[in-house]
Amino acid sequence: MKMFLNGEWVDREERIEVINPYNGEVVDSVPSASPEDLEMAVKSAKEGFEELKKLSAYDKYKILSCAAKLLENNSEDFARELVLEVGKTIKEARGEVARAIQTLYLSAEEAKRLKGEQVIFDADPRGKGKFGMYIRVPIGPIGAITPFNFPLNLALHKLGPAFAVGNSVVHKPASATPLTNLKFTEILLESGLPRKAINVITGPGGTIGEGLVKHPELKMITFTGSRDVGLRIMDIKGYKKALMELGSNAPMIVTDTADVEKAAKKAVVGAFAQAGQSCISLQRVFVHKKVFDLFLSELVNGVKNIKVGDPMDEETGMGPLINEGALNRVKSWIDEAVEHGAEIVYGGNVLGKTLMEPTVLINVPEDVKLFQDEVFGPVVFVNPYENFEDAVKSANNSKYGLNAAIFTRDLNQAIKGFLELEFGGVLINELPTWRVDLMPYGGMKESGFGREGPEFVVKEMSEIKMMGIDLS
Repeated sequence: MKMFLNGEWVDREERIEVINPYNGEVVDSVPSASPEDLEMAVKSAKEGFEELKKLSAYDKYKILSCAAKLLENNSEDFARELVLEVGKTIKEARGEVARAIQTLYLSAEEAKRLKGEQVIFDADPRGKGKFGMYIRVPIGPIGAITPFNFPLNLALHKLGPAFAVGNSVVHKPASATPLTNLKFTEILLESGLPRKAINVITGPGGTIGEGLVKHPELKMITFTGSRDVGLRIMDIKGYKKALMELGSNAPMIVTDTADVEKAAKKAVVGAFAQAGQSCISLQRVFVHKKVFDLFLSELVNGVKNIKVGDPMDEETGMGPLINEGALNRVKSWIDEAVEHGAEIVYGGNVLGKTLMEPTVLINVPEDVKLFQDEVFGPVVFVNPYENFEDAVKSANNSKYGLNAAIFTRDLNQAIKGFLELEFGGVLINELPTWRVDLMPYGGMKESGFGREGPEFVVKEMSEIKMMGIDLS
């Protein structure tokens, strides 16, 4: 495929292969852009911004609504593309496409809702005879950098709100999974988006990604990805806004009053969907000692039923990791935990270059990588606790703070946990992995800052413009 720059599909001699994570076959290739290509993209985005910001709210609503309908009409094609480049199962891929459609519809509605309000000047003694109001205006061209794991929906969480406000976008998708994004660009153009309002540039993060972040003509960087890359972005971005949606190692607390079978059943999904390659994948479970054995038994029984293999097979429950390097890293973290006293109660075996068994461990020490860092793989551990305060303390023992969960029938514990857990979202009797695309979504601590969800991100992507009138 070609990349899309300056209103045209552009090819380059140097190309990047897109590899199917399951079988190692080349799916396609994309151009490896140059710094000159980046300059072209930003220049185009500036011109596209001037055109896009002149469109009416209804025009932007129509474009995004049309894109949602076209994506819906082509949903199976997009799902199969996701399987090929990401390795997620066909069922997971269909789920991502369905969510992406909703993200577009939600963004379309926000195009009609972005508004200001009157400022009551005469609430101040010096404001008598004055009238004030503010509106929200687009900030300008935005740089969007998106990850490999949900290449369609997470991209639309940036593109949809940006276009709803009236901002153009230079989008750099993950090098491992650019195809779905390029395919969706065709839908945007067919829907009537000004051609220069979207530029999709493909290339290495170390050159094109960093150049995008540093570019002085971009007014904002919105990024979803790892904590380490997020820290690098903040170091080099210069004078521009930033929205960072970074990683996590999501915890779940199961109390002695919980519906244990429900909690275990949900944990199977939360830990192993998309082979654990989600920033809110369930990684750390803290279970009251009274129900520990029951929970563990139910969890392991559920994990045993996960079929690992070809993600295009309708019966497959878990596909591959994105590449061999990711699998080797995950395996090394499991080995380190075992060396320090953890016990594997199920799985732990490598099944191929990118396939591994879903793995459950117990008694993981708090000073190993598997406890402290984001494993981003098909691994979950279960540790016992004696009192609720200890469980909350263990859950908070992390640099991350994206989503957490509590399973309990005790309202006091639910509220106490909600108030004391240091996370951007706390789910009660539901997984930390649960997300609907209209909610305010984002983290505390080193899980980032700002909130996604179209209603909330349009405020991040706009700025207030104030007007005051002397009526005297």
